Amino acid sequence: MRFEELLDQVGSFGAFQLWNVALLALPRVLLPMHFLLPVFLAAVPAHRCALPGAPANFSHQDAWLEAHLPQEPDGTLSSCLYFTHSQALPNTTFWGVGQSPGQLEGEPSTAPCPQGWDYDRSEFSSTIATEWDLVCEQKGLNKATSTFFFAGVLVGAVAFGYLSDRFGRRRLLLVAYVSSLVLGLASAASVSYVMFVITRTLTGTALAGFTIIVMPLEMEWLDVGHRTVAGVLSGTFWTVGVMLLALVGYLIRDWRWLLLAVTLPCAPGILSLWWVPESARWLLTQGRVEEAHRYLLRCARLNGRPIGEDGLTQEALDKVATRERVVRRPSYLDLFRTPRLRHISLCCMVMWFGVNFSYYGLSLNVSGLGLNVYQTQLLFGAVELPSKLLVYLFVHHAGRRLTQAGALLGTALALGISLLVTSGMGPWSTALAVTGKGFSEAAFTTAYLFTSELYPTVLRQTGMGLTSLVGRLGGSLAPLAALLDGVWLSLPKLTYAGIALLAACTALLLPETRQAQLPETIQDVERSAPSSLQKEEIPMKQVQD
Repeated sequence: MRFEELLDQVGSFGAFQLWNVALLALPRVLLPMHFLLPVFLAAVPAHRCALPGAPANFSHQDAWLEAHLPQEPDGTLSSCLYFTHSQALPNTTFWGVGQSPGQLEGEPSTAPCPQGWDYDRSEFSSTIATEWDLVCEQKGLNKATSTFFFAGVLVGAVAFGYLSDRFGRRRLLLVAYVSSLVLGLASAASVSYVMFVITRTLTGTALAGFTIIVMPLEMEWLDVGHRTVAGVLSGTFWTVGVMLLALVGYLIRDWRWLLLAVTLPCAPGILSLWWVPESARWLLTQGRVEEAHRYLLRCARLNGRPIGEDGLTQEALDKVATRERVVRRPSYLDLFRTPRLRHISLCCMVMWFGVNFSYYGLSLNVSGLGLNVYQTQLLFGAVELPSKLLVYLFVHHAGRRLTQAGALLGTALALGISLLVTSGMGPWSTALAVTGKGFSEAAFTTAYLFTSELYPTVLRQTGMGLTSLVGRLGGSLAPLAALLDGVWLSLPKLTYAGIALLAACTALLLPETRQAQLPETIQDVERSAPSSLQKEEIPMKQVQD
């Protein structure tokens, strides 16, 4: 007897499952608000050297500034240098403090800002860049905050993936909520850059629990026919978080209060766990039959499915538990011990690296599109809605594999074509950036659904943890790749496009899972392996629509 047969008796999609999806919506909303927070938190406003007597207006260049600040090749005044001796303008003579007119002869010399910077406060009252002067020679430290954050997510993915398979999804979700709340508050109270980096890195570690627990916890209560609906619906909450971040960022211009605003919702999330059910599939793999029985009865009651005398008997539950209780102590090595799982794991690692690398490369770059940062963030969020609707249609009709590969290919093409667009073609640049963002979001949505269906129940969280680990490695490198523009202006986009194309090709090597039962044991996955290369296209245990 399989778990699906028990699920058919208690209701595989009804009020219980919808209530579960609703309870797990909050983590989905909070994740993008933290992951994309650097768009506002680490924003770098217009700045220039702090000089005595400098005008406060940033909106135009005046004679005083032109006399004290050198010009960049594009005609704008330098943000990082100043003239050591003020340059004379027609009918006007300037000289620096302590300098005589005789010292003004010769080529003008420049130097880094000696007294810090003045910042344009019209758009942001405070960011970490203005707080600790993370500009000019220190701009790499500003980008590094995102890298450290995603490095924390990477470590958390390993820990939460393994521990949730050992100790349960619900218990580790509580750990993720509490630690995210405490560490988020500590980040907002940071008194130095080092303290901020450490607390943000640990916050990323805690938030990783949301990324790999929520989706499997939903999927393991659903039948084959409704996994796509629930997956796309859950992904919609991510889009809500992206657009909500634009609104919150617009209303709160100080980085400390903004960080508090996206952290405090963890408090009601902790309370909501009282009603979140543990995965009955996981409980049965651990031999905890009585607990699984209670949750299944609750599911039947909420779904209005009366259980007959022969339903949910101890004998039936014991048969399912015996069948599924194969791996009691999951290990990451289990993902590579058998041929089929090894193939799936390696391909998923490459795919997830490409998905994260291209998605965050596009999402964290909101400049140069002819819109302000709030409009760009809102537009990037809005384009995700039609992307998810298209994902629902394509995964249902074309399958997971082709949808995943097509979305990554679309991302690569949008980035590649944008390299051919000149600076004077602003609307085209905006259209291609939005198109690429839509494709990258489609790839992200499909990846969660696809990967959760490839791994067996006993290793699902471990597998999701591994792929999330590699994916977050891609996310952590994406902000640093933006610094490659110092080598060649087009190199960052070319890098994002190349990695997305590689991931698209790798996705084609994975087995199709459309209308397939969720594998429960390692044996289920290995039995689905093709007997020859010619049969590679055979999907896992097809069932009727």
